[in-house]
Amino acid sequence: MGDISLRRPAPRVLVVDDNPDTMVLMRELLSTQGYEVVAVQDAAHAEDEILRQPPDVILSDVVMPGKSGYELCRELKDNPDTRLIPFVLITGLSDREDKLRGIEAGADDFLNKPIFAEELFARVRSLLKLKEFTDELETAESVICSLGRSVESRDPYTEGHCERLARNATNLGRHLGLEEESIVALRRGGYLHDLGKIAVPDEVLKKGSNLTPEEWVVMKQHPVTGENICKPLKSLRLVLPIIRNHHEHSDGSGYPDGLRKGEIPLLPRILQVVDVYDALRTARPYKPALGHEQAALTMRDEARTGLWDEELVLEFLSMLEKLRQVA
Repeated sequence: MGDISLRRPAPRVLVVDDNPDTMVLMRELLSTQGYEVVAVQDAAHAEDEILRQPPDVILSDVVMPGKSGYELCRELKDNPDTRLIPFVLITGLSDREDKLRGIEAGADDFLNKPIFAEELFARVRSLLKLKEFTDELETAESVICSLGRSVESRDPYTEGHCERLARNATNLGRHLGLEEESIVALRRGGYLHDLGKIAVPDEVLKKGSNLTPEEWVVMKQHPVTGENICKPLKSLRLVLPIIRNHHEHSDGSGYPDGLRKGEIPLLPRILQVVDVYDALRTARPYKPALGHEQAALTMRDEARTGLWDEELVLEFLSMLEKLRQVA
Protein backbone atom coordinates (compact mmCIF):
# COMPACT_ATOMS: atom_id res chain seq x y z
CA MET A 1 0.00 0.00 0.00
CA GLY A 2 1.15 3.52 -0.70
CA ASP A 3 1.64 6.30 1.85
CA ILE A 4 -1.86 7.47 2.75
CA SER A 5 -0.79 9.84 5.57
CA LEU A 6 -2.36 13.28 5.31
CA ARG A 7 0.33 15.92 5.08
CA ARG A 8 -0.33 19.58 5.72
CA PRO A 9 0.70 21.83 2.83
CA ALA A 10 3.87 23.82 3.53
CA PRO A 11 3.07 27.09 5.33
CA ARG A 12 2.98 29.98 2.88
CA VAL A 13 4.98 33.11 3.76
CA LEU A 14 4.58 36.38 1.85
CA VAL A 15 7.59 38.74 1.92
CA VAL A 16 7.02 42.37 0.87
CA ASP A 17 10.24 44.38 0.38
CA ASP A 18 11.46 46.69 -2.38
CA ASN A 19 15.13 45.80 -1.72
CA PRO A 20 16.10 42.87 -4.04
CA ASP A 21 18.92 41.74 -1.72
CA THR A 22 16.57 41.51 1.27
CA MET A 23 14.00 39.65 -0.83
CA VAL A 24 16.56 37.05 -1.94
CA LEU A 25 17.95 36.66 1.61
CA MET A 26 14.49 36.19 3.16
CA ARG A 27 13.41 33.74 0.46
CA GLU A 28 16.55 31.62 0.87
CA LEU A 29 16.45 31.62 4.68
CA LEU A 30 12.76 30.74 4.95
CA SER A 31 12.97 28.10 2.21
CA THR A 32 15.54 26.19 4.30
CA GLN A 33 12.76 25.75 6.92
CA GLY A 34 10.42 24.13 4.39
CA TYR A 35 8.17 27.17 3.91
CA GLU A 36 6.65 28.14 0.57
CA VAL A 37 7.92 31.70 0.09
CA VAL A 38 6.49 34.34 -2.24
CA ALA A 39 8.38 37.65 -2.44
CA VAL A 40 6.98 40.86 -3.97
CA GLN A 41 8.40 44.38 -4.16
CA ASP A 42 5.46 46.56 -3.02
CA ALA A 43 2.03 46.69 -1.34
CA ALA A 44 0.10 46.64 -4.64
CA HIS A 45 1.68 43.33 -5.67
CA ALA A 46 1.17 42.02 -2.13
CA GLU A 47 -2.58 42.76 -2.34
CA ASP A 48 -2.82 40.89 -5.66
CA GLU A 49 -0.99 37.91 -4.15
CA ILE A 50 -3.22 37.87 -1.03
CA LEU A 51 -6.33 37.86 -3.24
CA ARG A 52 -4.89 35.05 -5.36
CA GLN A 53 -3.94 32.86 -2.39
CA PRO A 54 -3.92 34.14 1.20
CA PRO A 55 -0.61 33.48 2.96
CA ASP A 56 -0.18 32.11 6.49
CA VAL A 57 2.20 34.94 7.53
CA ILE A 58 3.13 38.30 5.99
CA LEU A 59 6.57 39.90 6.52
CA SER A 60 6.60 43.47 5.23
CA ASP A 61 9.13 46.27 5.05
CA VAL A 62 7.92 49.61 6.42
CA VAL A 63 9.34 52.07 3.88
CA MET A 64 8.40 51.18 0.28
CA PRO A 65 7.34 53.03 -2.87
CA GLY A 66 3.56 53.49 -2.95
CA LYS A 67 1.80 52.32 0.21
CA SER A 68 3.94 51.96 3.32
CA GLY A 69 4.03 48.80 5.39
CA TYR A 70 1.93 50.60 8.01
CA GLU A 71 -0.82 51.35 5.47
CA LEU A 72 -0.81 47.82 4.08
CA CYS A 73 -1.01 46.39 7.60
CA ARG A 74 -3.86 48.69 8.65
CA GLU A 75 -5.92 47.89 5.54
CA LEU A 76 -5.50 44.12 5.97
CA LYS A 77 -6.36 44.30 9.69
CA ASP A 78 -9.48 46.37 8.92
CA ASN A 79 -10.72 43.72 6.47
CA PRO A 80 -12.57 40.78 8.13
CA ASP A 81 -11.28 38.44 5.38
CA THR A 82 -7.58 39.14 6.10
CA ARG A 83 -7.42 40.41 9.69
CA LEU A 84 -6.40 37.02 11.12
CA ILE A 85 -3.28 36.70 8.93
CA PRO A 86 -0.28 37.41 11.21
CA PHE A 87 1.57 40.53 10.02
CA VAL A 88 5.23 41.29 10.86
CA LEU A 89 6.71 44.73 10.17
CA ILE A 90 10.42 44.72 9.25
CA THR A 91 12.11 47.99 10.05
CA GLY A 92 15.53 49.53 10.20
CA LEU A 93 14.00 52.21 12.38
CA SER A 94 14.39 51.56 16.09
CA ASP A 95 12.58 54.72 17.14
CA ARG A 96 9.82 54.17 19.71
CA GLU A 97 7.41 56.29 17.65
CA ASP A 98 7.74 53.92 14.70
CA LYS A 99 6.99 50.91 16.89
CA LEU A 100 3.88 52.70 18.22
CA ARG A 101 2.73 53.42 14.66
CA GLY A 102 3.11 49.72 13.88
CA ILE A 103 1.12 48.69 16.96
CA GLU A 104 -1.64 51.16 16.06
CA ALA A 105 -1.73 49.70 12.52
CA GLY A 106 -2.37 46.27 14.08
CA ALA A 107 1.02 44.59 13.52
CA ASP A 108 1.39 41.25 15.31
CA ASP A 109 5.20 41.46 15.61
CA PHE A 110 8.34 43.36 14.58
CA LEU A 111 11.73 42.44 13.13
CA ASN A 112 14.64 44.86 13.15
CA LYS A 113 17.23 45.11 10.39
CA PRO A 114 19.78 43.61 10.05
CA ILE A 115 17.79 40.37 10.13
CA PHE A 116 19.24 37.46 12.11
CA ALA A 117 18.19 34.03 10.89
CA GLU A 118 17.39 32.52 14.30
CA GLU A 119 15.21 35.47 15.32
CA LEU A 120 13.39 35.35 11.96
CA PHE A 121 12.73 31.59 12.32
CA ALA A 122 11.55 31.90 15.94
CA ARG A 123 9.06 34.68 15.17
CA VAL A 124 7.66 33.01 12.05
CA ARG A 125 7.30 29.66 13.91
CA SER A 126 5.48 31.36 16.78
CA LEU A 127 3.06 33.21 14.49
CA LEU A 128 2.37 30.10 12.39
CA LYS A 129 1.36 28.29 15.58
CA LEU A 130 -1.05 31.14 16.36
CA LYS A 131 -2.44 30.97 12.80
CA GLU A 132 -3.00 27.23 13.19
CA PHE A 133 -5.14 27.84 16.30
CA THR A 134 -7.25 30.54 14.62
CA ASP A 135 -7.71 28.31 11.53
CA GLU A 136 -8.96 25.50 13.77
CA LEU A 137 -11.42 27.88 15.43
CA GLU A 138 -12.69 29.03 12.05
CA THR A 139 -13.06 25.39 10.96
CA ALA A 140 -15.13 24.61 14.07
CA GLU A 141 -17.37 27.58 13.33
CA SER A 142 -17.78 26.67 9.67
CA VAL A 143 -18.82 23.14 10.71
CA ILE A 144 -21.49 24.62 13.01
CA CYS A 145 -22.66 27.00 10.23
CA SER A 146 -22.94 23.99 7.90
CA LEU A 147 -25.03 22.27 10.58
CA GLY A 148 -27.28 25.35 10.60
CA ARG A 149 -27.75 25.00 6.85
CA SER A 150 -28.47 21.27 7.20
CA VAL A 151 -31.26 22.05 9.70
CA GLU A 152 -32.70 24.52 7.22
CA SER A 153 -32.56 21.93 4.43
CA ARG A 154 -34.99 19.68 6.35
CA ASP A 155 -37.72 22.20 5.52
CA PRO A 156 -38.10 22.82 1.75
CA TYR A 157 -39.95 26.08 2.46
CA THR A 158 -36.96 27.74 4.14
CA GLU A 159 -34.36 27.31 1.38
CA GLY A 160 -31.86 30.20 1.40
CA HIS A 161 -33.35 31.53 4.67
CA CYS A 162 -30.01 31.46 6.56
CA GLU A 163 -28.13 33.33 3.82
CA ARG A 164 -30.85 35.98 3.56
CA LEU A 165 -30.93 36.48 7.33
CA ALA A 166 -27.13 36.68 7.57
CA ARG A 167 -27.07 39.27 4.76
CA ASN A 168 -29.97 41.41 6.02
CA ALA A 169 -28.82 41.27 9.65
CA THR A 170 -25.28 42.42 8.79
CA ASN A 171 -26.66 45.15 6.51
CA LEU A 172 -28.92 46.39 9.33
CA GLY A 173 -26.04 46.22 11.82
CA ARG A 174 -23.91 48.39 9.53
CA HIS A 175 -26.84 50.75 8.90
CA LEU A 176 -27.09 51.20 12.70
CA GLY A 177 -23.33 51.85 12.97
CA LEU A 178 -22.53 48.82 15.13
CA GLU A 179 -18.95 47.67 15.77
CA GLU A 180 -17.43 44.96 13.57
CA GLU A 181 -17.60 42.22 16.23
CA SER A 182 -21.38 42.76 16.46
CA ILE A 183 -21.67 42.62 12.66
CA VAL A 184 -19.79 39.29 12.66
CA ALA A 185 -22.07 37.97 15.44
CA LEU A 186 -25.16 38.94 13.40
CA ARG A 187 -23.82 37.12 10.34
CA ARG A 188 -23.14 33.99 12.39
CA GLY A 189 -26.50 34.36 14.11
CA GLY A 190 -28.19 34.27 10.70
CA TYR A 191 -26.82 30.76 10.20
CA LEU A 192 -27.04 29.49 13.77
CA HIS A 193 -30.27 30.95 15.21
CA ASP A 194 -32.34 27.81 14.54
CA LEU A 195 -29.56 25.26 15.10
CA GLY A 196 -31.51 23.78 18.05
CA LYS A 197 -34.16 22.53 15.62
CA ILE A 198 -31.72 19.69 14.98
CA ALA A 199 -33.40 18.07 18.02
CA VAL A 200 -36.98 18.69 16.82
CA PRO A 201 -38.57 15.63 15.15
CA ASP A 202 -39.53 15.95 11.46
CA GLU A 203 -43.22 15.43 12.13
CA VAL A 204 -43.20 18.53 14.37
CA LEU A 205 -40.78 20.63 12.32
CA LYS A 206 -42.53 20.07 8.98
CA LYS A 207 -46.05 20.49 10.37
CA GLY A 208 -45.53 24.25 10.19
CA SER A 209 -48.64 25.36 12.06
CA ASN A 210 -51.46 24.11 14.31
CA LEU A 211 -49.03 22.41 16.69
CA THR A 212 -50.56 20.62 19.67
CA PRO A 213 -49.62 21.92 23.16
CA GLU A 214 -47.22 18.96 23.53
CA GLU A 215 -45.60 19.73 20.16
CA TRP A 216 -45.22 23.40 21.14
CA VAL A 217 -43.30 22.35 24.26
CA VAL A 218 -40.84 20.48 22.01
CA MET A 219 -40.57 23.37 19.51
CA LYS A 220 -40.03 25.99 22.23
CA GLN A 221 -36.93 24.12 23.42
CA HIS A 222 -34.95 24.77 20.23
CA PRO A 223 -33.42 28.15 21.29
CA VAL A 224 -32.06 26.57 24.50
CA THR A 225 -30.79 23.49 22.64
CA GLY A 226 -29.02 25.69 20.07
CA GLU A 227 -27.42 27.80 22.80
CA ASN A 228 -26.11 24.67 24.55
CA ILE A 229 -24.58 23.32 21.32
CA CYS A 230 -22.68 26.58 20.71
CA LYS A 231 -21.70 27.36 24.33
CA PRO A 232 -18.30 25.59 24.26
CA LEU A 233 -16.98 27.91 21.52
CA LYS A 234 -15.73 31.14 23.10
CA SER A 235 -15.69 32.83 19.70
CA LEU A 236 -19.50 32.46 19.58
CA ARG A 237 -20.15 34.22 22.91
CA LEU A 238 -21.87 37.20 21.20
CA VAL A 239 -24.02 34.81 19.14
CA LEU A 240 -25.46 32.95 22.17
CA PRO A 241 -28.04 35.68 23.07
CA ILE A 242 -29.16 35.75 19.40
CA ILE A 243 -29.76 31.99 19.44
CA ARG A 244 -31.53 31.98 22.81
CA ASN A 245 -33.59 35.17 22.52
CA HIS A 246 -34.62 35.46 18.85
CA HIS A 247 -38.19 34.25 19.65
CA GLU A 248 -38.75 36.66 22.55
CA HIS A 249 -41.34 39.43 22.04
CA SER A 250 -41.24 43.01 23.29
CA ASP A 251 -44.56 42.46 25.10
CA GLY A 252 -43.25 39.41 27.02
CA SER A 253 -45.27 36.84 25.05
CA GLY A 254 -42.25 35.12 23.46
CA TYR A 255 -40.11 32.14 24.50
CA PRO A 256 -38.10 30.55 26.14
CA ASP A 257 -37.75 33.20 28.90
CA GLY A 258 -40.74 35.52 28.41
CA LEU A 259 -38.46 38.58 28.23
CA ARG A 260 -39.80 42.10 27.63
CA LYS A 261 -38.41 44.83 25.36
CA GLY A 262 -35.89 46.27 27.83
CA GLU A 263 -34.62 42.79 28.71
CA ILE A 264 -34.02 41.52 25.15
CA PRO A 265 -30.45 42.36 24.00
CA LEU A 266 -30.01 44.44 20.83
CA LEU A 267 -28.56 41.73 18.55
CA PRO A 268 -31.48 39.29 19.01
CA ARG A 269 -33.91 42.18 18.41
CA ILE A 270 -32.13 42.95 15.13
CA LEU A 271 -32.28 39.32 14.01
CA GLN A 272 -35.99 39.14 14.97
CA VAL A 273 -36.81 42.02 12.63
CA VAL A 274 -35.02 40.53 9.60
CA ASP A 275 -36.40 37.07 10.48
CA VAL A 276 -40.04 38.20 10.53
CA TYR A 277 -39.58 40.11 7.26
CA ASP A 278 -38.16 36.99 5.60
CA ALA A 279 -41.01 34.85 6.99
CA LEU A 280 -43.64 37.27 5.64
CA ARG A 281 -41.98 37.45 2.21
CA THR A 282 -41.68 33.63 1.89
CA ALA A 283 -44.47 31.21 0.95
CA ARG A 284 -45.19 28.54 3.57
CA PRO A 285 -47.64 25.59 3.51
CA TYR A 286 -50.10 27.64 5.57
CA LYS A 287 -49.72 31.07 3.84
CA PRO A 288 -48.73 32.77 0.59
CA ALA A 289 -45.71 35.10 0.27
CA LEU A 290 -46.49 38.80 0.83
CA GLY A 291 -45.15 41.61 -1.33
CA HIS A 292 -42.76 44.14 0.22
CA GLU A 293 -45.40 46.81 0.89
CA GLN A 294 -47.80 44.37 2.58
CA ALA A 295 -44.96 42.85 4.65
CA ALA A 296 -43.84 46.35 5.75
CA LEU A 297 -47.41 47.26 6.76
CA THR A 298 -47.80 44.02 8.74
CA MET A 299 -44.48 44.57 10.54
CA ARG A 300 -45.39 48.14 11.50
CA ASP A 301 -48.76 46.97 12.86
CA GLU A 302 -47.19 44.09 14.82
CA ALA A 303 -44.48 46.36 16.23
CA ARG A 304 -47.17 48.78 17.48
CA THR A 305 -48.93 45.91 19.28
CA GLY A 306 -45.68 45.03 21.10
CA LEU A 307 -44.31 42.04 19.17
CA TRP A 308 -41.20 43.68 17.72
CA ASP A 309 -38.93 46.65 18.46
CA GLU A 310 -40.76 49.46 16.64
CA GLU A 311 -37.67 51.64 16.23
CA LEU A 312 -35.68 48.78 14.68
CA VAL A 313 -38.55 47.91 12.32
CA LEU A 314 -38.58 51.51 11.05
CA GLU A 315 -34.77 51.52 10.68
CA PHE A 316 -34.87 48.23 8.76
CA LEU A 317 -37.60 49.42 6.38
CA SER A 318 -35.72 52.69 5.87
CA MET A 319 -32.54 50.73 5.06
CA LEU A 320 -34.41 48.51 2.55
CA GLU A 321 -35.82 51.64 0.88
CA LYS A 322 -32.30 53.07 0.49
CA LEU A 323 -31.02 49.78 -0.95
CA ARG A 324 -33.92 49.68 -3.42
CA GLN A 325 -33.13 53.23 -4.58
CA VAL A 326 -29.46 52.33 -5.12
CA ALA A 327 -30.47 49.22 -7.09
